[in-house]
Amino acid sequence: MPSNTEVRKVDDPQELEKVFAVRREVFVGEQNCPPELEYEFEDVSTHFLATVDGEPAGAARWRKTDKGYKLERFAVLSKFRGYGVGQALVKAVLDDLPADATYVYLHSQVQAVGLYEKFGFKPSGPQFEEAGIQHFKMVKG
Repeated sequence: MPSNTEVRKVDDPQELEKVFAVRREVFVGEQNCPPELEYEFEDVSTHFLATVDGEPAGAARWRKTDKGYKLERFAVLSKFRGYGVGQALVKAVLDDLPADATYVYLHSQVQAVGLYEKFGFKPSGPQFEEAGIQHFKMVKG
């Protein structure tokens, strides 16, 4: 049972490599996402690393788009799922958004919709496929 979950914003190359390693394991390894789709917009994104007892456990990012602020790439390593790491990541990313972030949205994998609903996101539009995985666009109300 993990005891100490911490989420921090990272921009140091060594810390970013931990973020990318988590994403690589979850998206490319587990979910078979094409690597070329997984790594885009890295230089214009604000990245977060979740650790449990000092060990990398999860990752996420946000970036400004032409529509508003998009939350992306939420990933939690399988051995840390079910311990609140995902919730800690969503909270940290939302808390970091600029004050002018009035339109906040994300593309949620179908199985994660409930997590984002806890934070006030609501599905918007039909289900769609992205990188071979079913998603819903969700907008923060």
